[in-house]
Amino acid sequence: MNDTPPVSPPRRPVRWLLPLAGVVVLGVGGYAGWYVWQQQQNEQAAQAQTTAVQLKGLEATLDALRRDQRATSQRLQDAAATNRVLRDEMLGLSQRSALLEENLAKLADSANQGRQAVQRDEAELLLTQAAQRLNYADDVEGARRLYAQAATALAELPDSDGLNLRQALVQEREALDALGSGPRVQSLQRLDAVGRALQGLPSQITGTTGSSTAKPWWQAALAPFVDITPSRQNGPLTAAEQRNADDALQLELTLARAAIERGDRAGRNTALDRVEHWAQRRWPDSPALRAQRAELKALRELPLQANDAVLGSTLQQLRTQTDRR
Repeated sequence: MNDTPPVSPPRRPVRWLLPLAGVVVLGVGGYAGWYVWQQQQNEQAAQAQTTAVQLKGLEATLDALRRDQRATSQRLQDAAATNRVLRDEMLGLSQRSALLEENLAKLADSANQGRQAVQRDEAELLLTQAAQRLNYADDVEGARRLYAQAATALAELPDSDGLNLRQALVQEREALDALGSGPRVQSLQRLDAVGRALQGLPSQITGTTGSSTAKPWWQAALAPFVDITPSRQNGPLTAAEQRNADDALQLELTLARAAIERGDRAGRNTALDRVEHWAQRRWPDSPALRAQRAELKALRELPLQANDAVLGSTLQQLRTQTDRR
């Protein structure tokens, strides 16, 4: 038997399937690639759309921020302008306050100076009245009251001006206290004492009242018939003459008081001389009469106004300070 070789299948279809498979594969790959590309494009489009939406949102936000910024800038500008206006007003208020304080200080200084000037004038007036009371009326008590009021007026002056015045015033008040009731009051008191003492003198002298020895024997022998009086003594006065002498004596005492009250030294001395003259005529010589004559002589020497150099020093210093001002 003849071996027949196996018949081999035809190779042409196989060769055709391979390109077909390749085409299919390429088609599938292309489709897959296209699909992927489409997906990518869609995703990119969606992302672009999202990005666009986000950009629009960002742009809207930026616009809002810009509007807010512009509004904030405008408010800041308005606030800055308001601050400038307020600062200017504050500067103006500060300047006005400084001017007001300066004016108030000037007013206070002027008021203080005015008050001090009034106090000086008041003190000068009081001291002038006190000096007039001392010089013309010898009113020591009234002068003391005026000095006390002047001390109150000078108490509020500053130490630069008032210290020396207050010290001088203290010295004056001490000198015024040393005067007591005043020279005229003292003279009047002593004159009244002389008048009372003269009225108490005896009209006649008996025994050894008026002389150191008794009458001689011849006077004692002639006494029942005649009253012998030495020529240096006054003769006996009748009752009418005694009344006239008393009246004249009282008149002269009144004139002496008036002269003392008005500070008339010459009138006082003249009246005291006539008082002594009428006393010698009215009463006989005796130690009591001589004592009153000595008192009348002492009264002629008394001053009728205060002559202390300290008095008036405060007024002089005050006027000197006023002239300097």
